[in-house]
Amino acid sequence: MDAAQRQLYDQIDDATQRLLSTARVIAEPDLRQPSLLPGWTRAHVVAHLARGADAMRTLLVGVRSSQDRPAYASAEAREAGIERGAAQTAKDLMADLADSAMALRVIARQLPDQAWPRSVRILGSAPFPAAQLLTRRLAEVELHHCDLAAGYGPADWPAAFASMELAEPMRSQRQDRLSRPQELLDSVPPPRPARVPGQPRKGLGPLFS
Repeated sequence: MDAAQRQLYDQIDDATQRLLSTARVIAEPDLRQPSLLPGWTRAHVVAHLARGADAMRTLLVGVRSSQDRPAYASAEAREAGIERGAAQTAKDLMADLADSAMALRVIARQLPDQAWPRSVRILGSAPFPAAQLLTRRLAEVELHHCDLAAGYGPADWPAAFASMELAEPMRSQRQDRLSRPQELLDSVPPPRPARVPGQPRKGLGPLFS
């Protein structure tokens, strides 16, 4: 593991903890309200991140065993998984998000160095080195955190991510978040806090707690 990979691990951990800290204080009714992604509620965004972590973990398990495992059985299975996840209670959905992120973290940190150059693909994508999954996961977490419309936006990105060299389509997706019109941002009401003011937020202690 080189210094750049260690830095990516730390960036993913930090981004995931920030995401959880935001998502866990969204009241149940507001999870069912629209996100900034057309056709998706906030719960759909959270479920997508959980299933995305599962898919990347599946790829890394395949890489570790030198097997060609698909990230998703099909595009339809991917969508069905997101729908099932979004239908969970807020408590179960947040546990799903944290558990899937931790499972991905464990397999990624255990993967031997020689496995990372092996090729993987996600649905119809062209093959790419497994090592690129780390950057993809960081981008997913940072970009979709913004999509929750819950007080976190591009201005909150760490400088390292805001200036990171990204491949397509991640580069265009980051630019999309930077250039969203104000009327779109104003169209999604901010969620109401699900905690009593003055009480400490959960999720700011140990990793993904």
